[in-house]
Amino acid sequence: MATPIVSLRGVSKVFPGRGAGSAVHAVEDVTLDVLEGEVFGIIGYSGAGKSTLVRLINALEFATSGTITVAGTEITGLPERKLRKVRAGIGMIFQQFNLFTSRTVSGNVAYPLRLAKVPRAERERRVAELLDFVGLADKASAYPSQLSGGQKQRVGIARALATSPRLLLADESTSALDPETTNDVLALLRRVNSELGITVVVITHEMDVVRALCHRVAVMERGRVVELGDAYQVFANPTHPATARFVGSALHDTPSPAVLDRLRHRHPGRLVLVRMKSDGGSGGYLTRTLREFDVEGSIIYGGISEVAERPFGSLTLELVGAPDRVEALVAHLTTSAGATDLGTAANPAPVSLLVPGGAGWKEDA
Repeated sequence: MATPIVSLRGVSKVFPGRGAGSAVHAVEDVTLDVLEGEVFGIIGYSGAGKSTLVRLINALEFATSGTITVAGTEITGLPERKLRKVRAGIGMIFQQFNLFTSRTVSGNVAYPLRLAKVPRAERERRVAELLDFVGLADKASAYPSQLSGGQKQRVGIARALATSPRLLLADESTSALDPETTNDVLALLRRVNSELGITVVVITHEMDVVRALCHRVAVMERGRVVELGDAYQVFANPTHPATARFVGSALHDTPSPAVLDRLRHRHPGRLVLVRMKSDGGSGGYLTRTLREFDVEGSIIYGGISEVAERPFGSLTLELVGAPDRVEALVAHLTTSAGATDLGTAANPAPVSLLVPGGAGWKEDA
């Protein structure tokens, strides 16, 4: 098993407020490991504490309590002189690119190498190598104002890689980009991870970013990690409402109560929601099962996508056939495929608490 490159144990960060009792608990009692060589996602909506958490990892903020270890060095309470050495092994890319407008593309990428007093010939070699890697070799003499948003972010990635860090922190690095450009940047970050072996920590509020990139995730809400683990398992079987909302924001595969009511009245047969199996066999499985039970099934809602390169989503089917065969099929699908019985317009099943995106996930009433 890979060893942790980042370890947090019981980490909290409290910002003092303006008055008594107004302190802000931005991060509360977080314990997690980021493993060497993985892409790890820290996700949450605005105010969840994810950006504060990443600033604790590179010691731009200091923990109120708990311990943080980066690349074998405990940084909690470390003096600035020693923190600079730790930060040298951490690259950082930002939502707004943070490029020097008065420097060329080459000058921006070379800047951290100049600070590190790398000899000029080596700087030039390294800059050329990195610009080729990010696909901007022909833009070396251009200025940031002459670049598109995606090109600016590629420069930011090249600059973050200049000192050959072991760890790359990407804080909302695609939020300012259009969908097509986002896909290009995510593909580049995958190459950074797979070809260079650099551990990437992605901070985002966008489920699509996690879906396309992350191996493991931590879901944050109100400063706490509410779910943690393998990206596919976390999103295929969410146990917390915050996670279910993220799933729904990306795939919209589960009908809301209002949509379900319309589907029931539009389709008089028995409705059932079936989760997509991670092995990709759900399509063939459903076809065989429908044939075995002599029931007709039509897809009336749903969506299939990928998380961590594995199929993910759910389908809502209308089942039509002899009542006893339909009943037996629903029981079989519920047991063997984690399906959710949605009932009919005349006899709706009590699933009003289905969470969009949760593929059958229910919140306790």
